[in-house]
Amino acid sequence: MNLLHRAKKTAKNRGLWARCAAVILAATGSISGGATAEENQSKLQPVINAPSQKTLTFDWPILKVGTGEYTEGPTGVSVLHFDKHVLVAADVRGGGPGTVNTDYMALGYDIAELDTVVFAGGSWYGLEAVTAVATALKDDGIRDGNAFGADANIAMSVGSIIFDFGGRRLNEIYPDKKLAQAAFRAAKTGEFPLGAHGAGRFAKSGGFFGCNAFSGQGGAFRQIDDVKVAAFIIANPYGVITDRDGNPAACFGGKDWPENVSTADLMQNFPESRGADWNGPASSASNKNTTISLIVTNQKLSPADLKRLAVQVHTSLGRGIQPFATQFDGDVLYAVSTQELEEQAFSSPALGVIASEVMWDALLSSVPEQPTAPKPAEAPLHSAEDLAAFVGEYKFSQFVDVQVTADGNKLYAQATGKRRAFAITKDKRTELLAVSKTEFTILGRYPLSIYFDGKGAMTFNPGHWQQVGKRGVGGSDFN
Repeated sequence: MNLLHRAKKTAKNRGLWARCAAVILAATGSISGGATAEENQSKLQPVINAPSQKTLTFDWPILKVGTGEYTEGPTGVSVLHFDKHVLVAADVRGGGPGTVNTDYMALGYDIAELDTVVFAGGSWYGLEAVTAVATALKDDGIRDGNAFGADANIAMSVGSIIFDFGGRRLNEIYPDKKLAQAAFRAAKTGEFPLGAHGAGRFAKSGGFFGCNAFSGQGGAFRQIDDVKVAAFIIANPYGVITDRDGNPAACFGGKDWPENVSTADLMQNFPESRGADWNGPASSASNKNTTISLIVTNQKLSPADLKRLAVQVHTSLGRGIQPFATQFDGDVLYAVSTQELEEQAFSSPALGVIASEVMWDALLSSVPEQPTAPKPAEAPLHSAEDLAAFVGEYKFSQFVDVQVTADGNKLYAQATGKRRAFAITKDKRTELLAVSKTEFTILGRYPLSIYFDGKGAMTFNPGHWQQVGKRGVGGSDFN
């Protein structure tokens, strides 16, 4: 099966992350890249509109986008701001949605009231980002507190969150008021970063089948004559993101899975296909997840038509995410009409077809290139004296500590905190296999790289999704 693991991306991506690091360093004066125990959330520095390897560009002055990230999480927020009040509807699916103001939208008032749509990581805690953007609109004098009559000018922000905690990262940093307001104030028109940015900073997909591939935020834009349609999505689904040929867009398959397995193979051979030892179709033939999205058109629509557009486009996502809207998903789609185009160029169903295809494009654009698995060295690289330099207890957060020990010319790690650290468990020592003098790995289904910097830091998966622990750091006031 093609898991999108291509070695050619390594040098290119490392160069990109180095450029990102330079931007962060210039903006904040420091680069920690990971959380440490002596830090707390109030000390984190927002990284705003970080450089992206892929960017959607679009021509729509009314719509501005701002993204904010805490690299120490990593986690983030995406703010979509309209320069005037617009009409909005929502469609909510799945068993665990986290939203703000969707009940009010469900009333179907024919009044343009929406200012911003906010997407955030951080699970329930990330909902703070939605209300923070509304108060920024008021504090900045864009909106006031007048909620009635012809001069109604109160700020209205809607939004949803994804669950980006659990085993994917070793801390519980969340997008807070400071981060959300900074992203809002830096919003600009014409650009939307794709991949692991903004609210999709540590999104994953395919947990239902154990794929656990990295995903992120996606966007797409289409204009037909005067009609504009844009789609924005934060893809963190329990199901597998599926391309138009019926294949997983990204998946870390089990060790016995066949090459070029299709999503239909996975679905039709369930529950066997859920196992890492599944070896393909028969001859006879808890994670918490969410996909949150926004579809925008300039064609004027009634509240009823806008609601049907939301339902139609949301339903169409079942083609690109399988299974979709499960008990463990909190899927929400917002539909916005900017009402700039009075002419009814397309009927509601026809517009829904166009918008559904744009949304599928956005979904596929959310998938970044996947990391590759390091290969252990064939010959020993370290003496006992060399390994002694790595020994100690490393703290990643108030939940995760890792004890590193040496035994002869072998290095071991064991989780000693409340939670495991990826493949490093609490019940036994796990050998770290040398890749180079400073890099180690643990063989398994998911790529795992462990780097020691020689200055007391232990980093899992150096780069865009890294988690950093510090040796000999005391206290437990983090988060």
